[in-house]
Amino acid sequence: MSLCRRAFFAGIGFAAVASSARAQSWPAKPVRLVVPYPAGGSTDVLARVIAEKLTAALGQQVIVDNKPGASGNLGSDLVAKAPADGYTLVMGNNATHATNQSLFPNHPYDAAKDFAPIALVAGVTHVLVVHPDVPAADIRAFVAWAKAQGGKVNYASTGNGSASHLTMELFKGLAKFDAVHVPYKGTAPAVQDLVGGQVPTSFQTMPSVIGQIRAGKLRALATTGKTRAAALPDVPTVAETLSPGFESDAWFALFAPAGTPADIINRLNAETLKAMALPDVKEVAAKAGFDVVTSSPAELGTFVKSEIEKWAKVVKASGATVD
Repeated sequence: MSLCRRAFFAGIGFAAVASSARAQSWPAKPVRLVVPYPAGGSTDVLARVIAEKLTAALGQQVIVDNKPGASGNLGSDLVAKAPADGYTLVMGNNATHATNQSLFPNHPYDAAKDFAPIALVAGVTHVLVVHPDVPAADIRAFVAWAKAQGGKVNYASTGNGSASHLTMELFKGLAKFDAVHVPYKGTAPAVQDLVGGQVPTSFQTMPSVIGQIRAGKLRALATTGKTRAAALPDVPTVAETLSPGFESDAWFALFAPAGTPADIINRLNAETLKAMALPDVKEVAAKAGFDVVTSSPAELGTFVKSEIEKWAKVVKASGATVD
């Protein structure tokens, strides 16, 4: 074997040993999992379940750090610009890593290029809820009531450009009524005002409102999936009652800064998929209204690109803008 060939293969061997050593030594300190929303919302709930399991699997504390603001852009941008060493992650979703890119003219990061995808972890349907004082027992009665208010109905969203914002904008266009957008800085404050009657209606993710629905504090009128939600089997979908083909689900996924070593990404993917397959995690997810949906890093990367393209068209067609 020539000297050049020996050097070449020695280089490959050294790289493999270095990669293996890095994977075994990481993590050597706590890992921060940024949630770009306030505590209590769907993204936060899911992140805390995963953080607990990753803490046990990695042997280091995975600390959830809520960094709300700008419809999730603030916390996500913080991670996009963090060192690519595996110690800063973000629990992203369809807003932070798809729709926001089309809604914000000065969006601070590129959702496809500035992150290393780790794993898709869950999907969830939205549910149209109203305060019990709203005189509507079903979605058709709600539309009739909203039209009768002459555009004066307020609706809550979890922020400008959020899935709850876009879903209502799409629904308004299809049902041909008007309403006033009231954006909140996350799910928890929006749901709090819904329950308190400060705003009468909203599209919210199932985990965010299932407890209030079961307690009678909010009334569910319709869900937004292709089929009825297992958590609310008696509640019809928008598609089956009012607008065939209507669908608006949310998704959640883990990301690291672009350039994070592949061996760290692959380990995080493996441990995350193991966590999501645990019976107790599946049980918690089902009760909260999540559907466990996982992926490889490559599959998530392809999915994010397709979602960016899909929602860019939706944003343009709906006329939704950042307030």
